[in-house]
This record gives sequence, structure tokens and C-alpha cells, in this order.
Amino acid sequence: MKFSLGRYVFGLATIATGICALASHNYDQLAAVPHHAILAYIVATIEILAGLAVLWPRTTQAGAVALGAIYLIFSLLAVPLIIHQPLVYNNYGNFFEQFSYVAAALILYASSGPTAAPRNTRLAQIGYYAFALCLISFALEQLFYLSATAGFVPKWIPPGQMFWAIATTLAFALAAIALLTGFKALLASRLTVAMLLVFLLLVWLPALFAAPHNFGNWSEALETLAITGSALLVADYLAHRQVARQTRE
Repeated sequence: MKFSLGRYVFGLATIATGICALASHNYDQLAAVPHHAILAYIVATIEILAGLAVLWPRTTQAGAVALGAIYLIFSLLAVPLIIHQPLVYNNYGNFFEQFSYVAAALILYASSGPTAAPRNTRLAQIGYYAFALCLISFALEQLFYLSATAGFVPKWIPPGQMFWAIATTLAFALAAIALLTGFKALLASRLTVAMLLVFLLLVWLPALFAAPHNFGNWSEALETLAITGSALLVADYLAHRQVARQTRE
């Protein structure tokens, strides 16, 4: 897994996210934090350097640690909002979106070292199951905001916007079940990657062309790309584990 596609997609997504934050002078996750503008510059710089480290095999683990720490902090920053507004699911969604990157960083760190080491095996499994929980959140977020989700679907795609909103919500839910049970988990992870790529191509790429200076669109597009990288790392992890199991047999 040292040369997995997921590592490159995740690393490039974090670099692009850091560049976007520098250009916009902002991180949404830091909006409520004092001196957030200065912190945004610091965090963006670390994110870019860590993303670059992820792309180089010898420094992948160091980059994974740095990114995991940043995204864990971002996840925890959503907790006060969850406590303050426990009935607003968007706050939970923000937590799990950032936590999906933490899961990816765990898998990346564990898979970049000796895979037979017990600690690395445990860390990879923790990251794997953490990502599965994030998929449940993605399904719930789309379910609770189904009309808004349907609004993102291009109107020209048959049979209709609400159909695809429901279909993709079910797809996230089924992928989560597959990962948690282990039944067709590799297939589910790959189909999740494919679905996220379709989101990028049909939803966010046209939005970026229509409004290239809209940092909100860039943020959402890069978030989708980073989650795609996370899902790819899960798929890479499962494929590697399958090959290792077949080799032992």
C-alpha cells in the first residue's frame, strides 16, 4: 500500500485544501476560534507540508500524523456545536466529515509501516471501522436534508433529482453495512469511490466552472475529493488484506 492511489488522492486533496484556505484566508472550522485568520494561515501551511509529506514514501507516516492531528482537532471543534444544538444534524455531519479524514490518516499511517506489526494492524482496523461510521453519518445527513441533497443533482439526469438523492443515500447506508459486516466490503468501498467521483464530475466540476472565484464551491469540491481519497485508502487497505490472506492460504 505504500504506492496506493488513495495516498496520492488524499495527499493532493489536502494540499489543495491548504492552498484554498490560504487564498480565502479562512477555515470554516476555525470561524469561532479567536484569531482565526492567523490560525488559518498556520494550519493551511501545515496542511500543505503534511500533504506533500504524504506523497513521499519516506515521510508518509509523518504526514499522516500531522494530518490526523489537524483533522482530529477540526472534528473536536464541532463538539460544542453538537452540545449546544443537539437536534441540528448538520453539526454531527461536520464532525464526521472531518473524522473521515482522521480515519484515512490512521489507515495511511498503519499501511505505510510494517503491515504485520500488531500495532499497525490495530490502527488500520480502527481507521477502517471509523470510516464505516462516517458513511452512516453521510447517509443520515443526506436523509435529514433530502430536499437540499436533491437540489444538487443536475436536473437533466433521468429519472429525477429526488430519485438520485434517495438512491445515493441508500448507497451510503449499504456501503456502511458492507464495511461493518465485511460482506462485499471491497466492492462496496470501490463503488463508494465511484459514486463520489460522479459527485465531483456532475455536481462540483460544473459549479467550479460556473463560479471559479466562489471559495465555498472550492471548499465543497475539495472536501468531496478528500473523502474520495479516504474511501480509496479503505479500498486499498481491503485489497491488500485480501491479497495477504490469499498468500497465506
